[in-house]
Amino acid sequence: MSLPAIFSDLALILVTAGVTTVLFKWLKQPLVLGYIIAGLLIGPYVSWFPVIIDHHSVETWSEIGMVFLLFAIGLEFSFKKLKKQAGTVGITALTELVSMCLIGFMLGKVLGWSQMDSIFLGAMLSMSSTTIIAKAFEDLKMKGEKFTGSVIGVLVVEDLAAILMMVVLSTLAVSTTLDGKELLFSVGKLVFFLLVWYVGGVFLIPSILKLTRRFMSEETLTVFAVGLCFFMVWLANKAGFSSALGAFIMGTILAETLEAEMIHKLTTPIKNLFGAVFFVSVGMMVNPSILLQYWWQILVITVVVVVLKSLSSGVGMLLSGDNLRNSVRAGMCFGQIGEFSFIIATVGMSFGVIDDFMYPIIVSVSIITTFLTPYMIKGGDPLFHWLERKIPEKWTKLFKNKEKNIKSKTGASVTILTFIRSQFRKTVLYSAILLALSLVCFSVFAPWRTNNSAPWVDGVCLAISLLVVVPFVWALAFKRDYDQETLEVIKKNKAFKLMVSLLFGMRFLVAWFFTSYIIRHFFDSSFWFSVNIQMNDILMAIVASLAFILILRILNHAMNWYERIERKFLENMNKRQTLQTFVVPEVLRENFTLERMTLSPLSMYVGKRIRDCKFREEYNIIVVGVDRADKATDLPRRDFMLYPMDEIVFLGTEEHLAQLRPLVEVEEEVLVRERPVSDVDIHCATVEGTSKYVGVSLREADLLNLFNTLVIALERDDQFILNPSASVVFQEGDIVWFVASEEHTRQLHEASSNNQ
Repeated sequence: MSLPAIFSDLALILVTAGVTTVLFKWLKQPLVLGYIIAGLLIGPYVSWFPVIIDHHSVETWSEIGMVFLLFAIGLEFSFKKLKKQAGTVGITALTELVSMCLIGFMLGKVLGWSQMDSIFLGAMLSMSSTTIIAKAFEDLKMKGEKFTGSVIGVLVVEDLAAILMMVVLSTLAVSTTLDGKELLFSVGKLVFFLLVWYVGGVFLIPSILKLTRRFMSEETLTVFAVGLCFFMVWLANKAGFSSALGAFIMGTILAETLEAEMIHKLTTPIKNLFGAVFFVSVGMMVNPSILLQYWWQILVITVVVVVLKSLSSGVGMLLSGDNLRNSVRAGMCFGQIGEFSFIIATVGMSFGVIDDFMYPIIVSVSIITTFLTPYMIKGGDPLFHWLERKIPEKWTKLFKNKEKNIKSKTGASVTILTFIRSQFRKTVLYSAILLALSLVCFSVFAPWRTNNSAPWVDGVCLAISLLVVVPFVWALAFKRDYDQETLEVIKKNKAFKLMVSLLFGMRFLVAWFFTSYIIRHFFDSSFWFSVNIQMNDILMAIVASLAFILILRILNHAMNWYERIERKFLENMNKRQTLQTFVVPEVLRENFTLERMTLSPLSMYVGKRIRDCKFREEYNIIVVGVDRADKATDLPRRDFMLYPMDEIVFLGTEEHLAQLRPLVEVEEEVLVRERPVSDVDIHCATVEGTSKYVGVSLREADLLNLFNTLVIALERDDQFILNPSASVVFQEGDIVWFVASEEHTRQLHEASSNNQ
């Protein structure tokens, strides 16, 4: 029986990738380039090299690779950090997306392409590759630097924008006009699913992990985490989104759990395996003949992507208020187009609105820019230093990095606006949860109602549905989140009091709407007539829902159910912060970061006291905690000695922590080391009657100190004495087993026979 072709294909892919990556590692080049070269060699366009047979299976494995790559990015990502960088990320992404859409459209026109080709070109050029950039950061060991966090945040926003862009382009392809309602619906759908997935995931998954933690082994945790990843991939696909988005979302949810670091460690080998197939499959798309046929269009587009895309991203970073160095380095990361560009090209081809030559051109540009990406990222610092020398001094001062001052929010207007924004966000969140729970209940109870038309069935379904949504209806309608400062401001100002009253009135109406919606769904006019109530069913649903909400108001004291749910959610969301010695207050997070680093055995700080490490003097960083095995030491003294594998909690700025990290978490250059050749071996010797050790105890002989010899056993009267004690006395005829080098064995024999 012959094996399926996928076995020979994987052997060819992985062996070729292994050889090329070893070669690129020897050349000190990024590994991702080795994967691409491997793909080029085994692709269908190089006839003198063996080629794969089952393309469909390889594409499936490649898709799995992209899923694991995005899952790993999510595990290292934090929506809390994204929130802190919202201004930088938002302005940079908007600047780059708008600029490249316009530049791409104008470039298409200059190349003589049709209007629809030009529109699609602009969309494709605006998309960067999250997987390629993340892999380059990993290869270049730059993941911990401050600007890389902003880059990943921008890439996430781009991926979300790509989903909306595909809706817009699909509409344009069908009707040549933009349907604003459909776009608005798509935006709402995306926000809705992201909120529901994240809130539901953060509430449920850490709780499940907590209950099962004592039963979790490495094997079960790996299976559980990978299962959750693919479950979210399936959910995202069912909702009409990309599998990559689902994997990323599940990664961000698990990133908030105590198991995050272990999950990342356990899934990294899986990510490396499938990720290799993904990057090799990218290289397989390179067609040298296409490069020759459309060489000048490919060259022009490549130059535009490398130069103008990097420039627009860097300018966006500057406009957001970041310093020149971070802006230049971040801008150089975006000089490529990625996998979403292929998807957009596929959309255009499926509708038949773009020419066939566009897809191979875009793929070729993507491959070339992917090849250049690691070199561009490495070139960010040299470019910054060159610009620093060339630009006028007044510009240099303008772009100098300045530490942000710590500001506390003061003033009545600031307080009330902050409160209103907070309430608006909660209204959106509660509404999304209520809508999600309503749809779930409708879906679950649909078979019951189809198979049984009795009114009591609808009543039971309604009762269960209302019981499920009760805590969130109550929270939306009646929960007040005043703190003392806000309450004082509202009492003193009638305008603020009116604004807050209108806000809570709106929340009450939204809660009323959702309750009416649920009641109306289960009870139509036939039900109301069956109970002899001659009233419009909509009006009756409104009256019933109002009565229900007012009952909740009366039972206000009994609604601590919701309080427990909210506390549980906040506890889960902040679970990883319990690993820290303390939590840095929000007002200080612009300046300080807590980071946990594992002290490598190769680090220069091993065996040193904290005072001798000079963390504060050289990096303006302080040690606030050290975890060693099961013992945690908070605020260790300056004479505290650091040992290998200590987990040290540092407090400092992100820039200073990035400088220290490579010196603490030192990585070995060689994965597996050979043990140096040694002539130490196990020997045996018989104690002769003439030996000077006859009648001498093991302690008195002092063989370990004199000859670096360790006695491990004595054979006496056909019996073994293993690990003899120091008081054992050598006797004539004893066979002594010992460990020593050849030289020390020779010296011991000479000393034994010397009776002087």
